[in-house]
Amino acid sequence: MDLKKLHYQIADDLGFLAEAEKMTLEETAKRTGISRSTLYAIKAGKTIDPSVLEKFYAFAYENKYRLNPVKEEFLKESSKKTVLFHGSKNGLKTVSVQGSRENCDFGHGFYLSESYESALAFVCENEESSVYSFRGDFTGLNIKRFDCSLEWMLAICHYRKTLAAYDHSKLIQDVVNAVEASDLVVAPIADNRMFYIMSLFAEGDINADVALHSLSASKLGLQYIIKTEKALRVLEPIEKYYLSHPEKTDAQQRQKQRADEIDTKLKLAKREYKTGLFVEELLQ
Repeated sequence: MDLKKLHYQIADDLGFLAEAEKMTLEETAKRTGISRSTLYAIKAGKTIDPSVLEKFYAFAYENKYRLNPVKEEFLKESSKKTVLFHGSKNGLKTVSVQGSRENCDFGHGFYLSESYESALAFVCENEESSVYSFRGDFTGLNIKRFDCSLEWMLAICHYRKTLAAYDHSKLIQDVVNAVEASDLVVAPIADNRMFYIMSLFAEGDINADVALHSLSASKLGLQYIIKTEKALRVLEPIEKYYLSHPEKTDAQQRQKQRADEIDTKLKLAKREYKTGLFVEELLQ
């Protein structure tokens, strides 16, 4: 899948904002700090310097226009297919099932989130990051689904290489076989803060009940992992979204608050769930 021709929809976004704010071309130039000649170039579909993109999208965001998440709502309301999002730190040129690191949550695959906010959360600290939207009809595919369960936690710990001593375990083998036989994996998202809790479990520092009750504090939703070419062929790219500095700064603050909530729940779970099984008891 080639994404080189997928560009920011700044011309449409500019037209919307000018209409919503009832701005003439001269007023738009004055308020955004973008010259009239550049505004004409945007309308003509010409390539725009990143500094201009930042001026426009930062202006929109600071004036309370949440363009990207609202586009998500419209997409989901109008599409009969599943709408998904991918956050890229440096921009996507192609999409491949071999594009991720081997030690991601479920190994190789193309990773997507069910929400724009979740995709943004993974790249909001990166200077040149973008979010992309896709849609697909996954009917007929072999899908492995996880909820926030021991099976899910064991799968992620295995693929992230923290349970090597227990690779012989039937529980581990069964879950890995199910993942590798699937076209698509659908599972709760586990970011690095959540994986820290999983690592505590894998190292024997907390029991499974403490880990799972702590992990249930996640608000990142589901991830979809495209594992095969068959699944990749049904995926269609839609749009590339520009992430302004004000939007990314707000997202970083939400992530810090979320991390505090997870840490608090971990401390409370340690008090409440003292009789759960530890990793060596589950996988011996």
